[in-house]
Amino acid sequence: MSKTQLGVIFGSRSCEREVAIISAVQLMNAVDTEKYDVIPVYIDEKGVWYTGSALRKIETFQHFSPDMAGVEQVSLDMTAGSGALMADRPGKGLFGHPTRVLAARLQVCVIVMHGLHGEDGTLQGMLELADLPYTSTGVAGSAIGMDKIMMKQFFKGADLPVLPGTWYTRSGWEKDKDSILADAEEKLGYPVFVKPANLGSSIGVSRADDREGLISALDLAFDYDRRVLVEKGLDKPLELNCSVLGYDDDVQASPIEMPVLSAGDNMLDFSEKYLRNGGSKGMASLQRLLPAPIEDSLRDEIQRLSCEIFRMLDCKGVVRIDYMFDRASEKLFITEINTIPGSLAFYLWENAGVKYKQLIDRMVQYALRAHEDKNMCNYAFTSNILSSVKLGGTKGAKGSKL
Repeated sequence: MSKTQLGVIFGSRSCEREVAIISAVQLMNAVDTEKYDVIPVYIDEKGVWYTGSALRKIETFQHFSPDMAGVEQVSLDMTAGSGALMADRPGKGLFGHPTRVLAARLQVCVIVMHGLHGEDGTLQGMLELADLPYTSTGVAGSAIGMDKIMMKQFFKGADLPVLPGTWYTRSGWEKDKDSILADAEEKLGYPVFVKPANLGSSIGVSRADDREGLISALDLAFDYDRRVLVEKGLDKPLELNCSVLGYDDDVQASPIEMPVLSAGDNMLDFSEKYLRNGGSKGMASLQRLLPAPIEDSLRDEIQRLSCEIFRMLDCKGVVRIDYMFDRASEKLFITEINTIPGSLAFYLWENAGVKYKQLIDRMVQYALRAHEDKNMCNYAFTSNILSSVKLGGTKGAKGSKL
């Protein structure tokens, strides 16, 4: 039985590139090598693509160089169904000419991207054009899931519970800061949380308890994005996360985790998520209670909501949905969906008895099933429209009316 050529695409031009590298190396180390030939595909901060065996080692990225052994620059052949990674190799001898060769061929792609240029639907769209199966949520769901402003509007439109919030643009902030500050204070009061619209891992996110803090928070957030979300803060809420695995009508929710904050912290920031225990395990390094010590009724509601959101956004593979529970009002609020969660949320599924190897198998199976479903659709509708059209040069087209 031949092995599946499994491309693991990671990195990219994103503030979360380093987190994606950790998640990708974790996954490549967990893959069942009896079933898959792993083909690392690293996209660096400039957008250059590389492959090679050295990319499976975390040490490679501590002092990455495109000239190091075991690394080769490549490009993806966009011919539908090709999956070819092409490399330009120098010719042999003094007068040898460079030769374009096949470095590898991808059959299925595991996308391990966090943030822009990978988790946001852009890479998914490219793989749709290349007609390659891939493991993450599709173009539309990925785009909505990446943009916190659009995501909140989507959830509100679906009558799902979200915190009150408003949003602003960088140009508006530069023109009239006082109006934006007054608007946020009138609509939300304090405290508030300020978030760049298209960023994850809590980068650029901060809490403001007064006007001075709000000014600083907005300045920071606008440094990362031209659109910023401002949300009403809660007093010491419970943070609860749930992963969902599946595709179409086959959907399953994971056990629920409760991240544990360090004493004195009021939010789960980048340091808490990735650096507290050295960061070697990415999101899996976070201190947490798993399963979360919550009432069965709250657990059931979170798992039900998570599966509902998964279906609404037509998700695929593994996602993680984050919540806040306000103990004072006993209300649950959706914070966000992560369509490619840190560490692929494997630790949540291990708690459910699903080993990482099995999780990867399921993701690949869903990718292939979705690809098969797409190719069952009819893309060859034929009409006689071209036979009746005559181009009239600069004056336009002549022919029968449609």
